[in-house]
Amino acid sequence: MNWEQIPLGPLQTNCYVLYNHQREAVIFDPGGDAGVLERWLQDNEITPVAILLTHAHFDHIGAVDDIKRTYNVDVYLHKNEEDWLGDPEKNGSARFLGGSSITIDKANHLLSGETVLSVGSFQFTMYETPGHSPGSISFYHQESSTVFSGDALFFGGIGRTDLPGGDHQLLLNSIHEKLLQLPEDTVVACGHGPTTTIGNEMDSNPFLHGF
Repeated sequence: MNWEQIPLGPLQTNCYVLYNHQREAVIFDPGGDAGVLERWLQDNEITPVAILLTHAHFDHIGAVDDIKRTYNVDVYLHKNEEDWLGDPEKNGSARFLGGSSITIDKANHLLSGETVLSVGSFQFTMYETPGHSPGSISFYHQESSTVFSGDALFFGGIGRTDLPGGDHQLLLNSIHEKLLQLPEDTVVACGHGPTTTIGNEMDSNPFLHGF
């Protein structure tokens, strides 16, 4: 099992492609530049089986419809952001992109709760980690010792909470009660910037000290 980090879209949001030996893949947060992502998939002979969204902000969803239609795959999203994909005000594109507002088709599957999610041959433990947004989810993939955390936790930082539905204390609670309970060698596949590990953020992330 391997994964690739591919920065896409106007904010160079990290899209992740997790793929197995059969060259099947789950795609996390295809934020834009669908052509770039499709060329990478073609060049590496990888076929997506699903799109998992950590949340529905515009910079994480820009290429969803293109990838969905090209590969005929389902989209998974937390139920608390069910109507964000089609609402430029809620997904933030109206505020940040102006005339290039983003609207996306409805998700095929709405998620909730702390559960095990099976998608094809892939299995994840799903954690609700709200705070950056109401429906933020983190997907822990034990086989690769990776958590795909979206914009909850970064290398040396945490997600912003000044957007609609953001809650700083709730985000800190999510990080401490969910993410920091994972094994310390777990790789944190962040929505922006470099990857890190749970242990590294426990030791050095200034936002998490004095909690």
